This record gives sequence, C-alpha cells and structure tokens, in this order.
Amino acid sequence: MIKLIPRAENSKAMIILSPIIALTLTALSALVIFLFILEDIPVSSVFFTLFAEPLLDSYYFSELLVKATPLMIIGLGLSIGFRAGIWNIGAEGQFVMGGIAGGTVGLYFYNVEGFWLLPLMAIAGILGGMLYASIAAFLRIKYQVNEILVTLMLTYVAVLFLQAMLQGPLRNPSGFNFPESRMFHDSAMLPIIWESTRLHIGLIVAILLSFLAWFGIKKHMFGMQIKISGSAPRAAKFAGFDDNKTVWYSLLISGGLAGLAGLFEASGPAGQLTPGLPQFYGFTAIIVAFLARLHPVGILFSALLIALSYVGGENVQIDYNLPSSITQIFQGMLLFYFLACDILIKYKVVLFKKNN
Repeated sequence: MIKLIPRAENSKAMIILSPIIALTLTALSALVIFLFILEDIPVSSVFFTLFAEPLLDSYYFSELLVKATPLMIIGLGLSIGFRAGIWNIGAEGQFVMGGIAGGTVGLYFYNVEGFWLLPLMAIAGILGGMLYASIAAFLRIKYQVNEILVTLMLTYVAVLFLQAMLQGPLRNPSGFNFPESRMFHDSAMLPIIWESTRLHIGLIVAILLSFLAWFGIKKHMFGMQIKISGSAPRAAKFAGFDDNKTVWYSLLISGGLAGLAGLFEASGPAGQLTPGLPQFYGFTAIIVAFLARLHPVGILFSALLIALSYVGGENVQIDYNLPSSITQIFQGMLLFYFLACDILIKYKVVLFKKNN
C-alpha cells in the first residue's frame, strides 16, 4: 500500500528532479498516444520531428526563438505577480490590448518614418496592457473582486474588441473588406537580428528584461516586498508593506509586459493587426512561469521548452496530418505532471504492507 508522509523539510533533490520527471512522463505519455493514433508511421520519426528537428534545422530553430520571445516576456510579468500571490490569469487579454494600442500608433503614423516610431509604439503597447490590467487591480482593491475571474473574463472582451476594431476603424481600406489592418511600414517593424528569418530584436529585449527582473527580485527592496507579501502576508503588514500597492505593482507590471509582448507580436512576425493576433501565449506563459519556479532567468529556458512543443507540434501536424490540438495536449500533460511531481517536494512516498 502507498502512503504519502510529510517530510520534515522540503526535499532539495525533488526541487531539481521534479521538472525532469515531469518531462519524462510527458514523453512517455506522448509515446502511448502516438502508438494508438498512428498507423504505418514509425513513432521514432514522429518523435524526431517533434523534439529534435526544431533544434537541428536552422529555420525551425529561429522559429522556436520567435515563439519563445513572447512567452519569456509574459512569463516574467506573471512570475512577479504570482510571487506576491496576485493571480493574473488574463495576460492574453492584456497581450491583445497592448497589440491594439501599439499597432494603432503605428497605423496612425502610417506615412511617417522615423526611429522614434517603434519606441513610441512599444510605450503605447505597455500602457495598453497596464491600463487593461488596472481594471482588475481597481476592482480587487475597491470591492475585493477576485482578480482571477476579472482578468480571465476580460480576455474574451479584448478578443472581441480586436475583432470590432478590425471590422471598423482599423480595417485596411484596400483590403477588400478582410478584417485586418494595413501592413506596418518599415519604421513600425521590429529589426530582424537573424537574416532570412523572422527572429527580431524582441528576443534581446526579453533576455535583458529577465536579468532586470532577477536584479529587482534579488537585490531591491521591491523584490523583498513581493516575496514577503506572497509567502507571509501578516509579516508583510508588520513590515509596513502596503497590500494595495503590491496589488497595483503586480498587475501593472504583468499587464505592461504582456502588452509589450502583444506589440512585439503585431510589429514582428504578424506585421499587422489581424484576428489571429491572440495566440494563447498569455495562457501558455502560466505554464512557463511555473516550470521555471517563478525564477526570472529560469523562465528563459522554460519558454524555450514550451516553444519547442509549439514548433514541433506544427511540424508533426503538417507532416503526419495530426490534429492541431496535439500541442495543447502536450502542454497540458506537462503542467499536470509537473504539479503532481511537486507534491514529492513536501511529501515522501512510503510503501508498507497492509495488516490483515
């Protein structure tokens, strides 16, 4: 018989091994799924396409980095709020609103070129995400409304607002009534850092933001306030930390970074505003943040791992005619196994014989 026994202290070994075990179980589950749904196709070739090809082919590797960039930026913002116990589940909505705000600036100055335009779009994207997240912050502080529900519901509002804008004021006048904006001109597009690919300067920004977040959490009083507010709220009150400020800071930072990621997606790979701007990055970034244990630098690597599932999943879908949901299945299994394995940090498994 199996029983879970509380540990005297958290297992340091399991903190390291938990993600590895979760990855292994996800791979084994994928193997079982492929054995059931594939006919006359070697499972080894599917595994190669899913996990190895994106790392070995230069173009697919660049696409992996492209998809990892918004996950890094959004994951960083969410990790700060999660550390403080503020659960922003609607980063996807803030991502969309940031893309709309920054993209609108680029479209307003459609015939104007200048080095200042892209920074102005980035600022607008950040402000768009922050303002949208501030709705949840205001309702949480003023009326004690749960931020999980507010941010999640506002995501659907943002997606519908994007569709309305693309059917109205932002629609391309020469686009034959297709719901999309004009293509951004060169001054409104992110510079490419890898020739002949879509990899843009947003990756460098994401890496810099990661180390900036690490410094803020480890070396600054703000980081101490975030950590204490999340782990010991009563101690935070005795230390003089304002709960309301923590809520505002957490949601504004996470919303601003999600908005920046939305602008990067619009002015990077997309090159315009389209109904396909929502890519579920805001939801997937939750997995990224938890896989990294909310560590800013770890988020860089967990984002690459999840991006691998995106690119590999798309390749498998095209090459072997598998359903598009295969990527979401793997991501969901990975999160499930990761959370399950984390139980072993605080508990140990004991086998004993049942007495008759």
